[in-house]
Order: sequence, then structure tokens, then C-alpha cells
Amino acid sequence: MFVIGTAGHIDHGKSVLIHALTGIDPDRLREEKERGMTIDLGFAWLKLPSGQEVGIVDVPGHERFVKNMLAGVGGIDLALLIVAADEGIMPQTREHLAILDLLDTRKGIVIITKKDLVDEELLSLVKMEVEELIKPTTLAEAPVVAVSAVTSEGLADLVSTIDQILIFAEPREDIGRPRLMIDRAFTIAGSGTVVTGTLVDGTLSVGQEIEVLPSRLKARLRGLQTHKTRIDTASPGSRVAANLAGVATSQLERGDVLTQPGWLVPTTRVDVRLRLLSGLKHPLRHGTIVSFHTGAAEVMAKVHLLEKEKLDSGDVSWAQLASDKPVAVVKGDHFIIRSPMDTLGGGQIISSHAPRHRRFRPAVIQNLRTRAEGSVEDVIVATLEVSQPLELEQLVVDCNLASGEARKVIDGLITKGKVVTIGRGEHSLLFTRSGWERLAKRAENIVGDYHRKFPARSGIPKGELSSRLKLAPHSAALQKLFDDGVLAEEGSSVRLSSYRIKLNQNQQAKIDAFLRALSQNPYSPPGDVALEPDLLNLLIEQQKVIKVSNDVIFTTSAYNEMVDKVIAYAKERGKVTLAEVRDMLGTSRKYAQALLEYMDEKKLTRRIGDERVLR
Repeated sequence: MFVIGTAGHIDHGKSVLIHALTGIDPDRLREEKERGMTIDLGFAWLKLPSGQEVGIVDVPGHERFVKNMLAGVGGIDLALLIVAADEGIMPQTREHLAILDLLDTRKGIVIITKKDLVDEELLSLVKMEVEELIKPTTLAEAPVVAVSAVTSEGLADLVSTIDQILIFAEPREDIGRPRLMIDRAFTIAGSGTVVTGTLVDGTLSVGQEIEVLPSRLKARLRGLQTHKTRIDTASPGSRVAANLAGVATSQLERGDVLTQPGWLVPTTRVDVRLRLLSGLKHPLRHGTIVSFHTGAAEVMAKVHLLEKEKLDSGDVSWAQLASDKPVAVVKGDHFIIRSPMDTLGGGQIISSHAPRHRRFRPAVIQNLRTRAEGSVEDVIVATLEVSQPLELEQLVVDCNLASGEARKVIDGLITKGKVVTIGRGEHSLLFTRSGWERLAKRAENIVGDYHRKFPARSGIPKGELSSRLKLAPHSAALQKLFDDGVLAEEGSSVRLSSYRIKLNQNQQAKIDAFLRALSQNPYSPPGDVALEPDLLNLLIEQQKVIKVSNDVIFTTSAYNEMVDKVIAYAKERGKVTLAEVRDMLGTSRKYAQALLEYMDEKKLTRRIGDERVLR
């Protein structure tokens, strides 16, 4: 299914033509009928001779309503550029054509209306002018058809031309991620909230749970219609009216995107290839605030030029757009930027979730060029280079590829050694080979620096290393560093595989003196013998001592002997008291209490009143 959109100057007969073709008046607002001009988007549909039905979006032609025009042309498959025979090319003819060119609209028909008002000589002149006008644009090959909506002359030829173009048009690719660009939201008595828009990808089905972005509202599809006919499933490329359960009209606005939950994340920073229109009076400078139009959305955004301080008329450059509100977009979406009353330029989104780039960096520019122009393999590798690691499904979304196509390419990249996969299943992590090697080297450097800073410690805490590498503590990537022998686990710490603690003579003497002091009275070790924290932690990691409380430390052998005696006593008697432990071990209350509380903590015993029983 396809969608047609009109374009052209005010009062050149767009709405009248649509009415003549379809019998549907696209001007739905009372103000439009009173003023005789289109203000907002209008909608109709047409059944072609081949039997296929097409949706039609009629846009306003007045310069004050260009932003409304932009909300309607983003999802069209065929443009009808309307030029009145009695007026010829006018300002909005040029602006609307420029917008279609920026949006890369490649199928179109130039329709010269009101042919009944002019003679053949003037009609030929207008035709030559429009043919010259469209030569440098994406509509250069568009046929030119002259019609009269009043006399119906030429309408049959126009319908036939539309049909022939669309018969051979490729249907929209369905990559399984539906996006309905909402251009209207209203309430119908007895039905509730209804939204309309063009379904640019994927399918929607009645009863399906959906999400509205960027507000992240959850709802359910109560019903679907296309061309006022109830349907169970909507296909990509169709005009759709969706009846929503669970969301109010007041919560919705033009530019929202309806989709299935869980995959599309709104963004405020995108990488773009930006082209300025020819004939602009002023350059576009770095940091300029513009209105950013994509799909049916309009937000304000700041332009960050990545290659130049300013762009002159007709320039093409790489840039970032930082919007003041989130928008739901994907790689490949087209956009337009405007000043308050003028269209400045537009282009294509290259990355929908861009990190902040430093300007004038050749590596950044080359990466963007690859992501825009490279093969699928190149795009996947370049995307990973910027955002690794990525889970498979997130990589597929970031590259805007069908899952099946992407999986085959990624498997090939893994086989070639260009991509490294960590873990298994849907949540496995993907790195480029060079990215993984950089991560491994960085991990080595972090751990090595830690060893040099704290030579008496067995290694860096695992949580600290994970945080500095921006990995989860139990990440499969960290496990692979262990499996590959880059790093080794030492309890809750991580060390270089080759690292062994080397104590100097002074440190070893302190440890020996400390252990001798504990051993002289093992069940009542002296509390005034201290050891610096790093050396004490080393003894604990080496399981030479047990720290049962902040101020009570036993040698491991003494601790094990005391635990065995307490457990044997409790088994024989069924219970044991603190006083009995004190007397049994010939120690003081302080040490007996610290021991029993530690045994409680380790779930060897359980306190009931003043007694302990075995767990």
C-alpha cells in the first residue's frame, strides 16, 4: 500500500484536485471552508484502475503553514507537485519542491492545474518552466500532466499515470519494527481516543500492546481502520486510524510515534548529513538554533557543525543536532531544518543516539561517512566502533537493519575475526576485534597501576574494575578476560595473571611478629598488636587469619579449633551458652561473644534468648 502527498503554492488547486479525483473534500476544518484555504493536513483515498488503493495527504500551501506541510510529506511514496497554469511557479512551489528534494522523494508527478483558464501557448510555457525547475532535483524524471478539476480534462490520464508509477514501485520494506507517525489525535464518542498517521514500517494488529513515544505511554490497540474500513492488521506504507485503549487524547500530540514496546528509545542528539538549500541569504553558523522536523515531529535543536564554523548556501557537511525535547527516530530517517519562516536545509539521520563529538576530528568524519555510505558489514563495524559493546538486538536497531539480515552479516564478521562476541543468546555482547583488544589492554593497565600503587594487596576489587571499564560486575566480558588469561580472580579481587605479591623485609617482619603474637595466646589474642590494613587484608585473603569483629582477630587454626569445640559441645548438649563457651575455651567474655556472633553470622549457630543452637 502507498501514500500520495500533495505539494505546491497556496490556491493552486491542490484540495480541489483531490476532491475531483476522490469525491472526498480534504478540507475538514470549518475555518478552512470559511477562508477557502487549507490550513492543516487533509486526508483522502483513491482506488486506482489496477485495483490498489492509495492514501492521499493534502498539505497547506501558505508560507505560514509550512510546518504543517512538513508533518504530512515525511511518509509519502509519491509526490504530486501542483502548479496552477494561470500563475506558474510561485514561492511555495519552489520551497515545497526543495523540501521534497531534501527528503529524497524520488517518485512524483508535476500537475499543472487550471488548464481551462489558459491557452495552449501559456500552458506550454508553464510546462517548460516546471521541467526546468525540477531538473536539478530528485523529481527530475517526473512526468508533467495538465488537468482541469472543473472540466475533468486530463484527470483520467493523471489517474493512469499514478497507477503506472505505483504498479512498478517497490513496497516499503518490513523489518518488523512498526512505527506509526501520529499526525492527528482526537476523540470519537463511544470509541474514545483515535490517532491517525502513516505506518512507515512493520505491522500493527488489533489487540496488540503498544507504546507511544517519546512520552512512553502504554496502551492497547482496540481497533484499526484504513480508508474508513475496519481491518485486523495494518501493513507498512498505509494510512492508519488506530483506536487506543488506556491513553487519553490530551496525552498525545502530533509528532508522537506509536510502536511496539521495548525497542525504540527517544533521543536528543543525532548525527546527520546536512545539506543547505541554494540561494540562502545568510550562512548557517555553528551553534545556531533551528526548528528540526522529522516524521510528523517538530522540536527546537542546536546545530553543531563538525567540519566548519559555518555553512554557506548549497554546502553539504556532517553535523550533530541537539534537540530540546526527545524525539523517536532511527538511522535513515530524513529531516528538515528551518528558521522561523524559511526552510534552511535538511538531510538524513546517520546515528540516532550520538555521543557528543569533538569537532574537526578526521576519525569522526570517516566513521560517519562509513555509516552513511558503506556496505552493511561496514555499517555494523563502524557502529560498534562508536558504541561498543552492544547487545545484538540493540546493534540491529542502531543500524536500522532487519534482524535476519543483520544476524547473517554479524555471523560472517565473527567468522572473519572482525567482531568478537561475548556470552551467549540474545544478551551476548558484541565488540569489534580492535575494540576488544583495546578493552583488554585498558583492563591490564588499570590492574597494573593498582598493583604498583598497592603492592601489598592481592588485586583491585572486582567492582571497582568493572566500574572503571563500564561493565557490569558479573559481565561476560570480564569473565572472558579471566578465561583468556589476561586477568585472574583472587577472591573478590582481580590481579594480572603473572602478578604475585612481593613483600619487602620490613613488611614480612611485621607480618611474622603479628602472627607470633596471635599464636602466643590463640584463644585470647592481644588486642594491642596492630597491623596496617593492607597487610592484614593480605593475611585474610591468604586465609591465615579470621577477623571475627573490628577488634578481634584469630589465627585460622585457632578459629577452626574453637568452632569444632563449640559445635561438638552443642551437639552433645543440644545447646550452648556464652558462659559455657568462655569456660570451655579458657578465654574472656569479649572473645567468646565475638566468636559466637561471628558463628551466628556464618549461619553455624542461631541465638535463642541467652543460648545458641546449631543451624
